[in-house]
Amino acid sequence: MTYADGFILAVPKAKLDAYKAMARTAGALWKEYGAIDYVECIGDDVRYGELTSFPRAVQAREDEVVIFSWITYESRAKRDEINARIMADPRMQGEEWKDIFDGKRMVWGGFEAFLEL
Repeated sequence: MTYADGFILAVPKAKLDAYKAMARTAGALWKEYGAIDYVECIGDDVRYGELTSFPRAVQAREDEVVIFSWITYESRAKRDEINARIMADPRMQGEEWKDIFDGKRMVWGGFEAFLEL
């Protein structure tokens, strides 16, 4: 079974083009280092729930969009290897990437697949 990292974050609408450019660069790097898939999605039908919701989870404001993304790997060991290489890659250290979104409000985690159809 595969392993996946999942992410939810809020991006200011005014910085969405910069985020998309960053995601294209990051996605290419993850794929270069061996990720199976790299997917970024912009919230289209994500209502602010009364108790729980994607926007509530990242404290999204009205001037922000919710991004839902995931990266798929062969295994957790492969994910750990790829992520170590990504974090050491100078292409991921760009100053132009700062201030595109508030990383403190990002929700993320690693998940072991138990069903793949």
